[in-house]
Amino acid sequence: MQAEAGASLNAAAAPSAGRDETSSDSGADATPPSPTTDETAEQPSRSNRLIAVLIGIAVVTYAIDQLSKAWVVANLQMGEPHPIVGEFFQLRRAANPGAAFSIATNATWLLTIIAIVVIGCTIWAARKLRSRGWAAALGLLIGGALGNLTDRFFRAPGGGKGHVIDMFQLPNWPIFNVADVWIVSAAVLICLLAFRGIGIDGTRVSDDKDKDTDEHATRSEPARTDDAER
Repeated sequence: MQAEAGASLNAAAAPSAGRDETSSDSGADATPPSPTTDETAEQPSRSNRLIAVLIGIAVVTYAIDQLSKAWVVANLQMGEPHPIVGEFFQLRRAANPGAAFSIATNATWLLTIIAIVVIGCTIWAARKLRSRGWAAALGLLIGGALGNLTDRFFRAPGGGKGHVIDMFQLPNWPIFNVADVWIVSAAVLICLLAFRGIGIDGTRVSDDKDKDTDEHATRSEPARTDDAER
């Protein structure tokens, strides 16, 4: 009698133990793996490399802009056209009190403040930098904005109201300079990155959605397993 009762108790306990093991295994699977030490150490290293790329691009683009303006001032007379590709593309020295492509010529001080804010916000955003594309875009933006901002402070009349040196002339298009090319290139690249769903931290919108879907499916798996066993 006692042996039969013991066997019955063992048989009843076996399914319960099986369910406990299944729940334990499912719970372990639902816990996302923590990043390894190598992965954690790699993130700051990658960020530092990308910041170095950003700084390098900003320095190079700023230098090209300033050298081109210095050459124009030394070799071209104000307003005198120099054809490069006939009348389609010409060099013509001009002093622009406005923004890129001669926009807002009566708001020089406001444009100076905006340029300072843009540079400051770009440097602040670079703290989260994990994308090569964003490193290039922000480097172009800083180099271009800093190039025109230098003219605001160091070219006549100076004091934040200086006139920017422009030199490229196309038909039916406002005259512009190298810094304007960098700024527009940065804007186009940022739009492309946003269209592809790539954030400044290197993540993609589609990746986040897939991760949320996987986490939801993992959390639902233990409940489905328990229901099937019952």
